[in-house]
Amino acid sequence: MENNRQLSSDEIKKILPHRYPFLLVDRVIDYVPGISAKAIKCVSSNEMQFLGHFPEKQVMPGVLILEALAQTGAIAILTEEENAGKIVLFGGIKNARFRKQVVPGDRLELNCEIIVRKGPIGVGKAEALVDGEVAVNAEFTFAIDPNS
Repeated sequence: MENNRQLSSDEIKKILPHRYPFLLVDRVIDYVPGISAKAIKCVSSNEMQFLGHFPEKQVMPGVLILEALAQTGAIAILTEEENAGKIVLFGGIKNARFRKQVVPGDRLELNCEIIVRKGPIGVGKAEALVDGEVAVNAEFTFAIDPNS
């Protein structure tokens, strides 16, 4: 995937409709439009979810890691010229596995590869790593919203 196409947080906001506190991708370090994306999420104790999950032992909720992975896949889809300005929606999540806790101070490396594509529907294979170890992996079914 190494094309060295990068996106700053400001550039990501031009592609994804998400905003604080739900924009979960800090930087894109590489992407191939329609094919794959590799991004970074820097986990900070200042994030809203840590007020209640869990105050005594802060752990990033698995559903937010899945959302960060989905946003990474959406970047791969939405950087295609014909999909610019559209919205990508969840169709399903399959084979999600949580292998390692993610805590404040961790740097999540988010990888998503589009493995199936049929019109506006497709499947992305994703994994989140911390220090080279897989923390979460899953497959997502997605749909490009035709009304967006």
